[in-house]
Amino acid sequence: MASADSDEDEYDNWLLESIRLYKDLHVFELQDSTRVIEWTGEKTVCVAGYRIGKSVEILELQLPQKLYAKENQGLCPERDFKVQHGCFSEKPVYSLKHIPNTSLLLTSGPSSSSLQVWQVADGDSDVIKPLGLIHGKDGGESLWNKMTTICARTPLVLHGSKVNNVRIAEVESNAQLYALDLNSSSSISSLHFLDCNTFIAFCVNGQMHLADIREEQHGVKNIHAPFRHGDEWCGGVQGSHPGSIASRPALASLSSSGRVEVTDMRNLSVPLKVATCQAAKPRSGMEFGCITWSPVLEDCLAISGFDGTAYVYDTRAWDASGAEAQPLFIHRGHAVEGRADGGIVPTVTTHVWHPWKPRTILSAATDGSLHVWDWAD
Repeated sequence: MASADSDEDEYDNWLLESIRLYKDLHVFELQDSTRVIEWTGEKTVCVAGYRIGKSVEILELQLPQKLYAKENQGLCPERDFKVQHGCFSEKPVYSLKHIPNTSLLLTSGPSSSSLQVWQVADGDSDVIKPLGLIHGKDGGESLWNKMTTICARTPLVLHGSKVNNVRIAEVESNAQLYALDLNSSSSISSLHFLDCNTFIAFCVNGQMHLADIREEQHGVKNIHAPFRHGDEWCGGVQGSHPGSIASRPALASLSSSGRVEVTDMRNLSVPLKVATCQAAKPRSGMEFGCITWSPVLEDCLAISGFDGTAYVYDTRAWDASGAEAQPLFIHRGHAVEGRADGGIVPTVTTHVWHPWKPRTILSAATDGSLHVWDWAD
């Protein structure tokens, strides 16, 4: 009983602290937990369930007015997300990507090498309609297709679960345009287009592959592998978000031991900055590992997936020493809320930055909580 009282006291104290720590804080509960939050417009995001063995929802949600108003709105009447479009998927959704400047969505998940193509209906319809499949190569039951999209002359998707099955396909025709010609079975942790001709593949073992599709076999560079063997890694690209202020792309890699390496695209041979972040050992490897650059705050990044917290760091003072870095801000809301409810402390599954509100981040956790937070300057 004392433990329950202690958890409730911690939650009450956190709510009181929120007045000082946060400029804005919105706490929502989804019917199913999500591991994807994908922007589909200035006012809308998509979320989707990921539980195996049950039909899951894919929902496009409109943000509360206060979160997309560019001027001070005072007291906004709408303080909750609104469902704009939705559908059910028979397969769990581990990845969801929106194709810019279109109404198309792509989803992927475990035990399937195919990507599902969806279209958000226009007009008065509130349905997200299935359009078809994009076939890939099977990477095994434990793996699933990572992907990223771009709209050049036509919508394209870069996808794969291992280095040797990474492909670029044309979404509308399902035609394969490029295959990463490397004899490696390393698992992919994330894929990122740098532009319509180049992309970066981050591997779970820490290896990175930079490819230029115009140069075929000679267009692939194998970037250094971090020296900490046994760690699992994920990565993010600075400047990948439309409208980002970043003058040049930079790469950030996050390990399961909390090590972050920042690599300048002008010199890929060695990390420019290295730091150790305040993060607990993740409970399930790097299943939910996530590192993202802010599109507005220069040289700021956020990490999550270790526990019930999300961390924000300013990398401007970092060097190559690997010293412990002090976070600019820690969002503990998911962990505190989970303890107060008397359940297992949830793990943050994903987070995304607001495209133009500098200090606003959306984060989700395994208990179905969805938080939108803007920390005080």
